[in-house]
Amino acid sequence: MKAEDLYHCGLVVDDFDTEMAFLTDVVGHRWTQAFEVDQTVEIDGRVETVPLRLAFSLNEPRLELVQAVPNTLWSPSNSGLHHLGYWSDDIDDDIAALRERHFVVEGRGLTPEGETLWSYCKGPIGPRIELVNRVMQPVMESFFAMAEPDPARVAGDRPMP
Repeated sequence: MKAEDLYHCGLVVDDFDTEMAFLTDVVGHRWTQAFEVDQTVEIDGRVETVPLRLAFSLNEPRLELVQAVPNTLWSPSNSGLHHLGYWSDDIDDDIAALRERHFVVEGRGLTPEGETLWSYCKGPIGPRIELVNRVMQPVMESFFAMAEPDPARVAGDRPMP
């Protein structure tokens, strides 16, 4: 994990549509379409499915906006910043390096085969670190590139810029 591998900052929010509209109106962020996914995740040694709703800003550095999910690690943080997302060329080695620095793994996104796609790691201070397996980079970049020229409207009658 290197500083130049930072590709997004994650915000977990209670009111997804209001936050998206706010960030659009105040600072002009444009967004991917919001999408929902039932994410298979390992938390505290248990594998479960968590419904997630999220979108990414089209402007860089990217913001990831995630709807809060009660009683999960997707709860709004006191600082407002939930996590910093980094590409990882070797996610197992990067997790091990963070553990040596007193981070704990809060959750891992898993493939059906049990491979780690991403991992949330919480340290003694600061925001979580999300490690995202570099194998996901082409998928994510294709997703970002698919933004519609006339993006969907958000709350209110103003289209996203």
